[in-house]
Amino acid sequence: MRDALIAAAFQLFTERGYEQTTVDDIVALAGVGRRSFFRYFPSKEDVVFPDHEGCLADVTAFLAAGDDADEPVQRVCDAVRLVLRMYTENPAFSVQRYRLTKQVPGLRAYELSVVWRYERAFAEYLRGRLAGRRDGVLQADVAAAAVAAAHNNALRSWLRSDGEGDVGTEMDHALGYVRSAFGAPPAGPEHTEDVVVLVSRRGAPLWRVVQEIETTLGAD
Repeated sequence: MRDALIAAAFQLFTERGYEQTTVDDIVALAGVGRRSFFRYFPSKEDVVFPDHEGCLADVTAFLAAGDDADEPVQRVCDAVRLVLRMYTENPAFSVQRYRLTKQVPGLRAYELSVVWRYERAFAEYLRGRLAGRRDGVLQADVAAAAVAAAHNNALRSWLRSDGEGDVGTEMDHALGYVRSAFGAPPAGPEHTEDVVVLVSRRGAPLWRVVQEIETTLGAD
């Protein structure tokens, strides 16, 4: 019944326009009553975005299932791929919704509120993980916004192309910017930093201090 209501709604949105279609029109075409519609969708706007509540729950559960071994920003980048998968599982519907949303200002505003809820989930997770860092809250909020922006950039490019192309590769590229800016550097010898401590007598001439530093850094 839920799928029938969605199909009926989008058929009418295409034929009549979103604003001209009422809930009564949708239930009449689907052959059900108004009560059935509101059992699945709180409003007409919700029938346009039927999958976000479940996806948001999946994202929140994925983040909560992580542990301290996970690099926080990487975990959020992995979480946002669940949102992308939701879109790519039904490209035709996603493209149709994108076109409709572009035409209706109220739906664009609704979509922005949905994006904000994902971003808030990312920020809450990152705030918990970065709580001990200097400017941890600031880092969490900015990184969460960056992940959402990177996802939206790749997704909208794919939707504008009518669902053609390799959106996964585009997403990798976009999220790479986020990880390089906000994520921890990968562990490994090439990322190990040496700390040099030099002890010199007070009053030593600067050239002598520089010479001692150069000698120390050049030693094996």
